[in-house]
Amino acid sequence: MTDREIFEQRLEAAVRGYVEAAPTEINAARLTDALATSVPRVRRLVSRPAWRLPSLGVAWILVVAALLAVAGMGLIASGALRDLHLLPAPPAPSQAPATPPAVIASPAAATPAPSGLASPSPSVAPTASPGPSVPIGIVLPSSFAGPRVTELQDALNAADQRAQILFSQDPAAEKADVEALIGRGIMVLILAPQDGAAAASAADEARAAGSRVIAYDRLILGTAAVDYYVTFDSLAVGAAQAQYLIEKAGATKGNNLYLYAGNAVDDNSFGFFEGAWKKLQPRIADGTFVIRNSSEAVALEGTATLTRDQEGRIVGQVTTNWDFGQARSLAERNLADVPAADKRTVFILAPNDSTAQAIAEAVAADPAVMKAYVTGQDADKASIQAIIDGKQGMTVFKDPRALAKDTVAAAGAFLQGRTPAATTSYNNGAIDVPFKTSAIVTVTRDNVQAALIDSGYFLVSDFSGTWPGKP
Repeated sequence: MTDREIFEQRLEAAVRGYVEAAPTEINAARLTDALATSVPRVRRLVSRPAWRLPSLGVAWILVVAALLAVAGMGLIASGALRDLHLLPAPPAPSQAPATPPAVIASPAAATPAPSGLASPSPSVAPTASPGPSVPIGIVLPSSFAGPRVTELQDALNAADQRAQILFSQDPAAEKADVEALIGRGIMVLILAPQDGAAAASAADEARAAGSRVIAYDRLILGTAAVDYYVTFDSLAVGAAQAQYLIEKAGATKGNNLYLYAGNAVDDNSFGFFEGAWKKLQPRIADGTFVIRNSSEAVALEGTATLTRDQEGRIVGQVTTNWDFGQARSLAERNLADVPAADKRTVFILAPNDSTAQAIAEAVAADPAVMKAYVTGQDADKASIQAIIDGKQGMTVFKDPRALAKDTVAAAGAFLQGRTPAATTSYNNGAIDVPFKTSAIVTVTRDNVQAALIDSGYFLVSDFSGTWPGKP
């Protein structure tokens, strides 16, 4: 076997190692860096004399190019790169070199009027970028991958804006992603934090580098380095859920009420619960509802306005962590802990559609439960089908298209040196952050057609069965 054949075999084995070790989800930037660092080391795979062959330099380039192309096609075919998408870049001026499109990559892995906000110092320049700069950086939890990304892409394209979107699975990865985007020279950071408090340090770094910071859907807590907050009115969402339960209870007394909440580190969980509690508490006090699954809530049922600490005690006791499995297990335990008389007809404050589906399953499996009224939010397709089928009572539709449009519009305003319009403000523990609320819609079986299908969000073919207004 010739030296060249030995080299080609070993090079092929090295590239195959990259393919076989590839995770299901890949951070494209990190993979590129790894290849850039590691491919030159292939020289060590063969003895030094092989590199002295006169024509081997050209052969090596051709072999590497061919093998990497094959490896890339293999990754795409296997689905390993299925979460890598490209946004088309707007045309560049003729006098400037074309810039690359935005990259969306998966990981390896109210209140007082707005107070004055400290603006980023114009004298502080963004950190030097190792590659072409990008004006907007977006960091989202990996759970946001899917439709939310599509809606952001559409909003960016409509506004002729470029952005790089990264996903993170935990606060540490989130901070690393923010730092990577700072290195690319972003002027606006859009961040949906994993943990509102933990994200403060990432926001501080972005502000220090001269970037504006927009909290997307979830508030960043405990820092003055937040310029804007775009979200749906969490108090209104909770109030809509509570109103549905109140309407279903009517004038009857002693109705069995089961309370559930999201995640204790997600500020939205407190907003949803606060909005619901303000509506429900008078009806708890007058005997319309009887709380069956939270001793902390029972102890505070005479308190109309809860402090953050009081809310925290209740949320901590009925938290689902936004997790389907935890929600179902908790509901099963709650039902097992009470006599049959405390079931029969149940009124369930479920914080979102995923937990609503889980809790509804637990309720359906308990023979003592004859009827259940279950709330939700997000208008997940599975929950809309459940509403049509009578397994879930309602959901709150928060049109993510509107949220994405408002977020990109705010980023565009900052890039142009303007201040985006705010609906109100929300205190994050350090400052009153200006924020804009997007509209919400309560969806029941009666208005599925008008709210979700006529609006173009879903298709008739997405669901089975019949409902009012179905064509």
